[in-house]
Amino acid sequence: MKKLLSTAIIAATALVGAEASATNYSLWIHGRNGGSTLRGNYADFSYWGPSSTAAGINKKSVNWNGTQRISVENFRVRDALDCFCTGANWCYIAAHSAGNLQIGYALSMYGGSARYKKNAVPSSTGVCGNTDGTTQVGWNIKWVDVASGAGGGSELANMGDWASSEPLTSDLVTSTARGMYNHNTTRAKWFYMFAGSKGTAYSGTLPGQDDEAVAYHSTGGVSGTGGFCNPGDWFCDGTLNTGTAATSNGVAKWSYHTVELRDDGESYDHYAAGNWAGIVGPVRADMAAYAY
Repeated sequence: MKKLLSTAIIAATALVGAEASATNYSLWIHGRNGGSTLRGNYADFSYWGPSSTAAGINKKSVNWNGTQRISVENFRVRDALDCFCTGANWCYIAAHSAGNLQIGYALSMYGGSARYKKNAVPSSTGVCGNTDGTTQVGWNIKWVDVASGAGGGSELANMGDWASSEPLTSDLVTSTARGMYNHNTTRAKWFYMFAGSKGTAYSGTLPGQDDEAVAYHSTGGVSGTGGFCNPGDWFCDGTLNTGTAATSNGVAKWSYHTVELRDDGESYDHYAAGNWAGIVGPVRADMAAYAY
């Protein structure tokens, strides 16, 4: 309902502005690795699944080097936002895992800066040309869907369970991820969190409910770490509540973060598996339904 209302309001605003050339885009920001994707090629969906699958209007894949630090590769995300989310154009954003850090970092650190209005015609490096040479503040973003968000980091990085040679691993340490930028500064863009809980392999490392890679404290947009679970589960610090409500033991979510899906049935793991699988599946369905 919130998404439908938001979309209707923005559509009405566009009509009032009589901007006939306005176009909506759906940007997909992948997570860790993504080694087979082609940076600057917004048509390469190899990380996600078949490009023919419905995943929101005018979908574009925002490809970055998913082994490098967020700050080093964030320019690629900003290039995409400049290309498709400025001027008369608006964007829906979908992010997976460390892609949550990428869009969060971009909004917090650069969302208040002047951005040149671009023509949505990217070069081979993913950079678009200016339209009229004027600027705007930040980007035109309707909302952000997050599949298994790693905005709060992962204990797998804390424990060195991922390849330590990858610079990104150090960014995914929970204290580093949470201190990287102000997660409350989303420029009033809503983050809809989809939290999977089909976790088995690393249940001894990740606290509370998890999807084998990231725990609920991160995937649920909770402002503090802890072992948060589904209702009725034992040996947890508290329940991850849906919506914007704090956990049952009183730990608040970050501003403009709401849990859209809590995996009570423990049905979704972390991995897209090149086929829109795992927790990416419900996000894809949500984008197909509401990003238009």
